[in-house]
Amino acid sequence: MDLLFSNDKRGVYPESWYAATCDPLPPFAPLKGETRADVCVVGGGYTGLSAALHLAEAGLDVVLLEAHRVGFGASGRNGGQLGSGQRMDQVGLEKLMGDDTARQLWDLAEEAKALVRDLVARHGIDCHLKPGVAWTGSSRGEVDELHRYAAHLSDRYGYDEIETLDAAACHALCPSPDYKGGMLDMGAGHLHPLRFALGLAQAAQKAGARIFETSHVHHIERGAPAVVQTDAGRVRADHVILAANGYLGGLDGGVASRVMPINNFIVATEPLGDRAAEVLTRDVAVADGRFVVNYFRLSHDKRLLFGGGESYGYRFPDDIRAVVSKPMLRVFPHLRDVPLDYAWGGTLAITMKRMPYLARLAPNMLSASGYSGHGVGTAVHAGKLMAQAIQGQAEGFDLMASVPAPRFPGGAGLRSPLLALAMTWFAMRDRLGI
Repeated sequence: MDLLFSNDKRGVYPESWYAATCDPLPPFAPLKGETRADVCVVGGGYTGLSAALHLAEAGLDVVLLEAHRVGFGASGRNGGQLGSGQRMDQVGLEKLMGDDTARQLWDLAEEAKALVRDLVARHGIDCHLKPGVAWTGSSRGEVDELHRYAAHLSDRYGYDEIETLDAAACHALCPSPDYKGGMLDMGAGHLHPLRFALGLAQAAQKAGARIFETSHVHHIERGAPAVVQTDAGRVRADHVILAANGYLGGLDGGVASRVMPINNFIVATEPLGDRAAEVLTRDVAVADGRFVVNYFRLSHDKRLLFGGGESYGYRFPDDIRAVVSKPMLRVFPHLRDVPLDYAWGGTLAITMKRMPYLARLAPNMLSASGYSGHGVGTAVHAGKLMAQAIQGQAEGFDLMASVPAPRFPGGAGLRSPLLALAMTWFAMRDRLGI
């Protein structure tokens, strides 16, 4: 079974609040027959669109192949949070990579946020980009750890965009009985993810990239040139970029053993009107400290967009509303009477260390994936880093590729059952408050 077609109709965006609140682009034609390109990009999400845009702006002939529609996967379905730093926190990176490399990785992450803001401004992308992401804790220990981390970022990295929140300040921002404090990062942000993806696609097309939709890549023949084969055509290219993330399938076993797809789910309530203040009193996004993270924000039409719950394997659960209602009502029990107008799922990809996996798979083949829920900035930046590497400027790409990326136990075959066991344990710890 292929994740590309397990939960969705081919070439049709899922019924999400995101899809309902943006104008889709006219469909790009599927690839038919053979064509030649300097670079073939496989995947039309943030990574692939960013790579195609930056390569086309540099004057290269780029073909992008997307099995469904641009922004169809995690790029058009996620929580829309543009977070600071890497997915692994700086304390962990300092232990893993040393202080100097950790500092370089922090700087790359700051570049990623700046890149998103620059692309939105430069291309006039109407995606409701706003500043502010709060991290909350449900116990005194979690809150203390968040406050220590804010101090660490200030002292070690000179990052002073964070305001620490005690219980009263946290409740004034987010009146949930579950949260006991946290921190508010005004250097982070949030946006409408599908509108952002479609804006990147328009910018890439305008720059000269050739985009083909409903063009499922099922085989890549390595060589110089490489041959990328779809159902109805093929591309001969000097370079290939794999940007399929959780939808990579069997295109590369080495990547698949290190990057695992998982499913995450979001609901959108009816418009809350004046009751929006029962969720948030400022237009910021929130993520909490649980192992299976809950994340939420208010939409521009004052709905609660709440993400929570995960599953492993191919199929989404039959009742996504029921899955997400459990964590949502734990955070906001006073919203029990509020209808849920939309519910959808998406497939992202994680790695063992929760850091993205960037790799040179062949002299002319690069891959980036495994953003582990931190892809709004990191994926866009990874696309640019791969574009630069193809042009001979590989410092940033090589730095990200130097982060260890162990294989999942059991490889591609057993990784999902083993992870499901581990995640069940951590979910139980969350429920017990351990």
